Amino acid sequence: MSLHFALDPDLTDELGAEILTLWTDASNAGGAVGFVPPVTEDDVRATAAKQLAAVGTAEDPWADRLLVARETADGRLAGVLFFESMRFGLMDHWRLLARVMVHPDFQGRGYGGQLMAQAERVARDWGLAGLRLTARGGQGLERFYQRCGYREVGRVPGAIRIGAGDDRDEITFWLELRP
Repeated sequence: MSLHFALDPDLTDELGAEILTLWTDASNAGGAVGFVPPVTEDDVRATAAKQLAAVGTAEDPWADRLLVARETADGRLAGVLFFESMRFGLMDHWRLLARVMVHPDFQGRGYGGQLMAQAERVARDWGLAGLRLTARGGQGLERFYQRCGYREVGRVPGAIRIGAGDDRDEITFWLELRP
């Protein structure tokens, strides 16, 4: 199956609800997207609302942007990611990828790689110099992001506290987009 991508789709109540469900399901499947399972939609709602409120369009250079992936066959929301602006002129040449999520129902189909490749295409079209992202250590995400062309450029030991006695590194990755 394949994916259909939409950049800056209308943020309808329906799409917001789909993203909230995706975020909750990804978190409960062990996804490193800001929560530790088990969580409910009520647990995720405030964070999702804040993330979605920052989303704008190309007309606002400081706004965050949303990339949505839907399965072509049935139109189900398969994945999302956010391009976060640093809202600072000296950092306007790159974006932070945040909340990279693929619904657990679609794991293992290569959708994460397709989502990352589309994000790279978008960033190149915008003329960006690079993309940065952070990941929670201990999830095996290093290999995935490295396969997508990112290189590890920093690590903060124990920066993410999952629970008592379970601190994880925050890993920073960079994808150079300019030759």
